[in-house]
Amino acid sequence: MQTQTIHPKITEVLTGTFKVPAAEILPESTMDSLEMDSLAVAEFAVIIKETLGVTADSEKLYKDATLADITAFIDAAVGGEAAGSAVPVSNTR
Repeated sequence: MQTQTIHPKITEVLTGTFKVPAAEILPESTMDSLEMDSLAVAEFAVIIKETLGVTADSEKLYKDATLADITAFIDAAVGGEAAGSAVPVSNTR
C-alpha cells in the first residue's frame, strides 16, 4: 500500500466515523487540532489496525503526530518495516 492509498483511507475514517470536516484534514493537522480526544484517538488506532493491519501505540503515535507523520508511519509499516520502529512525532502545540 502506498501513501496515495493511505491518506484517503485516513480521510475516510476521520470524515465517516468521527465527522471531521474534510477541509480540516491537512498534512500538518494533529489529532488535537482535529479535536479528537484520547478515546477517539484510541478508536482511530483500532480502525487503522483493522483496515490496514498496522498496530501502534495510540498515545505515542496518533495523539501528537501530524497526519503526514501518521501516513508515513503507516506507509512504512505496511511496506514491511516493523510497526514498533521509531516514528517522527511532532510535539508542537
